Order: sequence, then structure tokens, then C-alpha cells
Amino acid sequence: MNELIQPVDQLTTWSQKGMALIMEYGPKVLMALIVLWIGSLLIRMLASVLNKVLDRRGVEPTLKRFLHSLVTISLRILLFLTVIQMMGVATTSFVAIVGAAGLAVGLALQGTLANFAGGTLILLFKPYKVGDLIEAQGVLGTVKEIQIFTTLLLTPENKTAIIPNGAMANGNIVNYSADGRMRVDLTMGVGYGQPLDKVRQVLEQVMRDDALVLSEPAPSVTVNKLNLEGIELAVRPWCDPKDYWTVYFGILEKGITAVQAAGIQGPRPSMTITNLNN
Repeated sequence: MNELIQPVDQLTTWSQKGMALIMEYGPKVLMALIVLWIGSLLIRMLASVLNKVLDRRGVEPTLKRFLHSLVTISLRILLFLTVIQMMGVATTSFVAIVGAAGLAVGLALQGTLANFAGGTLILLFKPYKVGDLIEAQGVLGTVKEIQIFTTLLLTPENKTAIIPNGAMANGNIVNYSADGRMRVDLTMGVGYGQPLDKVRQVLEQVMRDDALVLSEPAPSVTVNKLNLEGIELAVRPWCDPKDYWTVYFGILEKGITAVQAAGIQGPRPSMTITNLNN
């Protein structure tokens, strides 16, 4: 008889302990689940609102995706810590471990974090955008892609230059496309004694006839300097940034051809010999 009573007593004890645990932790678990559910809904709503705000502000897609992920992950971590704390789990040690791990990772990835911060600033303040012709870090090229860590430039030689965004954000940047038009700087030479008015008319006509050269500002031809071989002229057409190299090489070739066709002589080396015996 005692053998039958003993298991019943153990079962009763376990049941009492189970009920005590349910009474103690049940409301906490239930409340934590409710907070988890409501928090997940709020995070989705905030992420949706953030996307709409970023869309209205015209934020770059790369930065938009990054900010969305950053905010969502941060809020979920905060929600997770809140939920486990409501369930009675001590989070102090957990937060300390995460903080120490974050510090160690930050020290190990200083350069990467600098590039990340630079990419965020570039995407946010937009000193240049995809398609702009820029010069930075000693490289001239068209912006092919702006990533979160690097910027890709396509050089005139059709080479892809990959530049860290940390250097781009902290260095000098010359954006030739910011104004929407660009001056092409050419130099051409003619010999001494040639009619400058005629030379100017020929070269200005060449630029006016080129469809890629803008009429405003008007192209110009001026004397730049005097050399031993002849007169150096500054030829200045204006064009869209995307047409820069086409105009540069096109006007140079057409200008030389037109000057030669007009019978104008180019610069020639000259030397004067003086006989000191006479």
C-alpha cells in the first residue's frame, strides 16, 4: 500500500511545483509573447514608414537598403532584450558580452568602418552621383557605381578604378558634372605672321557646326601664349559632361583639318644664326 501511495505523493508534489511555476512565470511568458507580437508589428510599421520617407527624400537605393536593415535589426535586438528581461532572464551579462565583442570587432575593422562611414556620408549628402564625371584621389573617370564601402569609376581608358569611400569622403573631389555643362580646354598652334582673325573665324565655325558643342556659353578662341615655334591658341567649346571626350578629340581633329584647308600655317621651329665675325 505504501508503494502505491509514494508515487501518488511524488506526482502531487510535481503537480504542485508545476502549478507554482506556471503561476509565477506564466503571466511573464504570456506578457512577453504579447510584447513580442506587438513589437514585431510596430517594427514592420516603422520600417514601412522609413521606406516612404526615404523615397520622398530621393535617397540612393544602396543607402535606403542599408538604413532599412540597420533600423530593423537594431529594433529587433532591442525587442529581444526586452522580451527576455520580462521573462526574468538577466541581460546585464549578455549586454556586456555584446558590447565587448562589438568593441573588438570595431578595433579590428577600423579601415572598413571608415569606408562604411564615408559611403554613408556620400550617399546621404551626394557630392556626386552615378554618371557624373569626377576627379578624386588622382583618378579621373565617370562614376559607375556607389557602393557602401567603395566607389567605382570608369576611366577614359575604359578601366574600372575602385576607390575606398573613406578616402573619397575625406579627400578633395572635383565634380565636372555638377553644373550640367563642361568646358573643354584645347590648345592649338599657328605660325607667326598668320592672320589671327581668320584663324579665329575658322575655329569658331568648326565649333558652331558641331552638334555636341553648346551654343551657350558661346565657344571662344583666344591667344594663350607665345612660343618659340608660334602662337598658342586657347580653344574653348562647351558641352554636356557625357560628351566631353567626344568633343575634345572631335574638335581637335576638325580644327586642324579646317586650319590646313584655309591655308593657315602651323607653328614651326625657328632659329636665327648670327655671324659674329662680321
